[in-house]
Amino acid sequence: QVQVVESGGGLVQPGGSLRLSCTASGADFRIGAMGWYRQAPGKQRELVATITASGITNYSDSMKGRVTISRDGAKNTVFLQMNSLKPEDTAVYYCNADRVMIMGSKDLYDYWGQGTQVTVSS
Repeated sequence: QVQVVESGGGLVQPGGSLRLSCTASGADFRIGAMGWYRQAPGKQRELVATITASGITNYSDSMKGRVTISRDGAKNTVFLQMNSLKPEDTAVYYCNADRVMIMGSKDLYDYWGQGTQVTVSS
């Protein structure tokens, strides 16, 4: 079993910055990719950014240029630096660990964190 825990959300004024962190923990696993998604009230969950184990990144058009995803592979931790935040960025941000290989299993698994609230408001 793998646990995914996010941190770093909060209230920020428009134009401000936040840095989200996410750590996956457990025993004997390897992660194929990690990413951030967000879900605003009344909307579907959407991609923000992903990063593979080899460091290949992918960004959504809505936040490209304003966010940077990075990871510390040794610590199974991923970061999301968000700049120039807008009120429409207000959402719950979820961390995802994808294509997780657990020792002793041939299957790949997908894990989500509980989410961290980001509110952009003056």
